[in-house]
Amino acid sequence: MSLPVAILSGGLATRLGPAAAAVPKVLVEVGDRPFARHQLDLLRRHGVTRVVFCVGHLGDQVVATLGDGRRWGMDIRYSFDGDRLLGTGGALRRALPLLGEAFFVLYGDSYLDCDYAAVEGAFRASGQLGLMTVFHNAGQWDQSNVLFADGRILSYDKSEPTPAMRHIDYGLGVLSASAFDSYQPATELDLATVYQDLLRLGQLAGLEVRQRFYEIGSPAGLEETRQHLAPLNGTSP
Repeated sequence: MSLPVAILSGGLATRLGPAAAAVPKVLVEVGDRPFARHQLDLLRRHGVTRVVFCVGHLGDQVVATLGDGRRWGMDIRYSFDGDRLLGTGGALRRALPLLGEAFFVLYGDSYLDCDYAAVEGAFRASGQLGLMTVFHNAGQWDQSNVLFADGRILSYDKSEPTPAMRHIDYGLGVLSASAFDSYQPATELDLATVYQDLLRLGQLAGLEVRQRFYEIGSPAGLEETRQHLAPLNGTSP
């Protein structure tokens, strides 16, 4: 796998309550290890070797827990928000010097066991500045927010989804660094805005994945993810 992965890990995890009161969300215990360890194990199985954590709230704990990644045969680096929150898109823009010309992006509370090589291949074949993976959710696990047909994203809106939207932003994307050229540095920016701007410009490819997503952003999601990952506990160093 040639592309690095940016993991957005700077959120405050307010929905998790006591579970994330003293630790960042990526370090919430899932089974016998912090959730980030499960993410790294998954990425390593899919051939990923380079990871950049975009951190903010309690980010020093992430550095202390995961280090430079050498013990797992990975290269882990960190990009800090700084004095104020930059939003998911702003955090990525700040991390560009560590990420290079193109990179995967996923959220620090998501466990996405899909074919990363196929996602990278689809991005490169598209010739576009970004790619969003989508899942036919039909409102089952969360609010659907993507209108996807004939292999194309027709509309995407997290704040005002329509009944016609049956797919959801899966949580894994690929972006070119040049997708951020039009935004001012050190300003707040949401990743959803970046995706919507790319879609308007005809620069956002779409790829449907079949494996459902797991997340630890809510107490119910955390419990479900713990059950899903229970068989994997204790299987890696």
